[in-house]
Amino acid sequence: MPKIENRLAERGIVLPGPMRAPRGVELPFSFVRVVGNRALISGHGPQNPDGSIAEPRGKLGVDLTVDQGYAAARLTALSMLGSLKRALGDLDRIQRWVRVFGMVNSGPGFNEQPSVINGFSDFILELFGPDAGAHARSAVGMAELPFGIPVEIEAEVEVADRARSVKSARGSNVSNIGRRRSG
Repeated sequence: MPKIENRLAERGIVLPGPMRAPRGVELPFSFVRVVGNRALISGHGPQNPDGSIAEPRGKLGVDLTVDQGYAAARLTALSMLGSLKRALGDLDRIQRWVRVFGMVNSGPGFNEQPSVINGFSDFILELFGPDAGAHARSAVGMAELPFGIPVEIEAEVEVADRARSVKSARGSNVSNIGRRRSG
């Protein structure tokens, strides 16, 4: 099993399925767009394992606490990793996290956006380590976010070429040559 997926499995973590938008909503864009050795990741929010939008929803400082926002940001990391797994085929192709842009659904006067987005950053650093997981980051407050979600996060990662061999957790070489993306 690949290294990152093994770390998730050891923690009993399952990545959510594809985003299930609310009835009547179309999302006509790619959640992950690979350009050269970069993957640009569209804004993601917290999801349940089945791909639906996770609760609770609302504004930080009004409806939700910093701890609830932190947990939502952590779920957003899982949502993003699920999209990356579907797009890349193997999370070990992620060489390093480059940039993270975190948006927090903020009530008037709420100014703890960095503490909320730490839920995302802490999880990525825990999973990928201090070298590959380190990233530049912004954490900003927004008046509203889609569907009332508490956080939305977009990112950019550097990825290994699909044809390049990657070391597995056991140290053997696993080649990505010949793997096809479905859909």
